[in-house]
Amino acid sequence: MNIGQSESANGDPDVMVEMNTTPLIDVMLVLLVMLIITIPIQLHAVNVDMPMGAPQTQTEPPKFVTIEVNANSQVLWNGQVVSDRAALETKMQLEAAKPDQPEIHFMPNGAAKYDVVAGVMASAQRLGLQKIGMGNIEAFAPQAKTK
Repeated sequence: MNIGQSESANGDPDVMVEMNTTPLIDVMLVLLVMLIITIPIQLHAVNVDMPMGAPQTQTEPPKFVTIEVNANSQVLWNGQVVSDRAALETKMQLEAAKPDQPEIHFMPNGAAKYDVVAGVMASAQRLGLQKIGMGNIEAFAPQAKTK
């Protein structure tokens, strides 16, 4: 940067060898503004094909089966005690074979044996029951300790 005036031996000022960058910056800013204006707006939209027509109305209420495991680790199918695991799996196979499977409401007791509860869940999954919901899961949550 040349701060002061220096003169050569003959009295003429020295030639400035630095480039004037002000016009270059102005041109670059104009080009940047033009680029911003001409870029199309990016839309982050997801195209979803929506079904046409009226939605189907449900004529009858959904069917459901309640499977309970009580504190004595007995399995109940809609309130009736199931004698053994084979009888339970037979009932599950009949329901899984239906084209419109019922909802399975599974409600284990917190005092029931873990292997019985896990066995019922594994059988339901293995036999292909699709609509399984858990109820009474608050019994398995850890209790808050009070002081």
